[in-house]
Amino acid sequence: QLQLVDSGGGLVQPGGSLRLSCAISGRILDYYAIGWFRQAPGEEREGVAYISSSDERTYYHDSVKGRFTISRDNAKNTVYLQMNSLKPEDTAVYYCAAALTGYTDYIPRDRKDFGSWGQGTQVIVSS
Repeated sequence: QLQLVDSGGGLVQPGGSLRLSCAISGRILDYYAIGWFRQAPGEEREGVAYISSSDERTYYHDSVKGRFTISRDNAKNTVYLQMNSLKPEDTAVYYCAAALTGYTDYIPRDRKDFGSWGQGTQVIVSS
């Protein structure tokens, strides 16, 4: 059973930065694509950034392109989401999730493909 623990959220002013971490245990991370999703109050959960198991491909939602960067360190079993130039509309609970893909550059983007989820970390962007 894969276990994911999200951390790094908090309160930040518009224009500021945060780095979220997702610590993963229980399986070999090399076989999993990882996604970061977010859910604002009253909204659907949406995917914002994804990285393939091979670490060769990434994908970003248009709303975060150029501002967010997803990366992974398989030796540390950790995936990161660096968030810069934060905006109030980035306020949400952020979740990391894992999809078993095998070792590949394929990136699943359907939420249903992600079978393991972290507990979420709150990000609030406000002055």
